[in-house]
Amino acid sequence: MALLTPFSAPGRFWRGNLHTHSNLSDGALEPKAVVDAYKAAGYDFMQLSEHFIEHFDYPIADTRSFRSNSFTTLLGAELHAPETVVGELWHIVAAGLPLDFPRNLPGETGAGVAQRAREAGAFIGIAHPAWSQLTIEDGRAIASAHAVEIYNHGCAIENDRGDGWYLLDQMLTEGSRLSAFATDDAHFKTPDHFGGWVHVKAESLDPEDLLASLKRGDYYSSMGPQFHAIEIEGKDIAISCSPVDTITVICGNSRSAVRNGRAITEASFDLTKLERGWLVKRPSPWFRVVAIDHAGRRAWSNPIWWDQLR
Repeated sequence: MALLTPFSAPGRFWRGNLHTHSNLSDGALEPKAVVDAYKAAGYDFMQLSEHFIEHFDYPIADTRSFRSNSFTTLLGAELHAPETVVGELWHIVAAGLPLDFPRNLPGETGAGVAQRAREAGAFIGIAHPAWSQLTIEDGRAIASAHAVEIYNHGCAIENDRGDGWYLLDQMLTEGSRLSAFATDDAHFKTPDHFGGWVHVKAESLDPEDLLASLKRGDYYSSMGPQFHAIEIEGKDIAISCSPVDTITVICGNSRSAVRNGRAITEASFDLTKLERGWLVKRPSPWFRVVAIDHAGRRAWSNPIWWDQLR
């Protein structure tokens, strides 16, 4: 069987959070205290993604002095501009911005500021779709996105709107080649921290290596469980992970392949079953893997495309 990315990529996995705030915008803690909290919690990297908006004087946190050989930071922000279908400001996570990234241009849209950030070298993610009540039209608008935030821990615990898969799954079926990232969006005013993160496969902890891996999709997301390997040969898939109660493969139609148990660590499936059934009119061009532990915490693979496997 062939090992799939990110497991086949060189390097090791680094645990990180891409979406968190300090008192440079609307968070409770000073930047150093936020960084120290993530270090103490066992993370390898994180980003302060302050609200890049006039109300906070367009901050990009310079966290370079907090880096060490065993922990690093990415520079970025949460970008804003008018306006989504329901009239909200856009929220766009940009990881890897230059510190001198210019303020919003007059009349700039969400699509415009996202494109400008991507051209500046950033990894672009559409933030908390459910909290923002984003529609498929909104998703289509941000053509420069690399990914959708499929889990936002702060939104999940504060108002039960932490999910983003509803949007990303539709966009995948329309043909968008996006990856999926989980975050905290922590402000440290509620228990909104250490609940969702990414495991990025990279050869080093250098910020440029991490960003390159994020842009390639060489990562998976988690609330706790860990994937060890995803392998495929033809339509046969094998998954190994930390102990969970459910391992499932889902796709762009109603079909799935699932194994349930108690503290299972592997599952194998014939994925032709994703193409069968009287409800299925056409095969899905993509699928993804989910592992769910006894507490309901999840790990999510990035979408896997059949044409890339071929």
